Amino acid sequence: MASSAGILLHRSTSDGPEVLIAHMGGPFWANKDAGAWSIPKGEFDPAVEQATDAARREFREELGLDPPCGPYRELGTFAYASGKRVTVFVADGAGFSLEGAVFGEFEMEWPPRSGRTASFPEVDRAEWMPVAAARERLVKGQRPALDALERLLSSDD
Repeated sequence: MASSAGILLHRSTSDGPEVLIAHMGGPFWANKDAGAWSIPKGEFDPAVEQATDAARREFREELGLDPPCGPYRELGTFAYASGKRVTVFVADGAGFSLEGAVFGEFEMEWPPRSGRTASFPEVDRAEWMPVAAARERLVKGQRPALDALERLLSSDD
C-alpha cells in the first residue's frame, strides 16, 4: 500500500486552535467543499526517504512555501479505508503566512478518454481554520489526525 507523509500546522488564537489545510485541486474536487480538503502531504517510498523529509518536501511542492523549521512531532500514522497510510507531523505555525504561495501542478488526461492532457494545481487554495471547520472539510481518512492533535494540545497545557 502507498505511504504518504504530511505536515499539519497549528496555531493558537483567542477562539481556540486553528490548523492549516488545503483544498485539493483538479476537476474532481472543483465544486466540492466537505471532504475535499487535505493536510499538505504526498507519497513517498519509506525505503529511500524518511517520512519527515517527505513531509517537508511535499509541503514545499504543494504550497510553494518552505514549512516552518519545527520542531516537528509525529502525530501518528492514519489508515484510509483504501489501506493508504498517512504519517502526520505537527508543528507550531504561529507566524506562518500563506503570502507568496504558488501551488504545485499535476497533469492528467482531461476530459476523460479524450487523449488530451491538462495541467491542474495540486491544491487550489489553503486556509487557516478552526479545528471544527477543518473536521468537516478534511477527507474522512485524515479526520482522526485532528483528534490526535487535540489530545496532544490538551496534554501540553
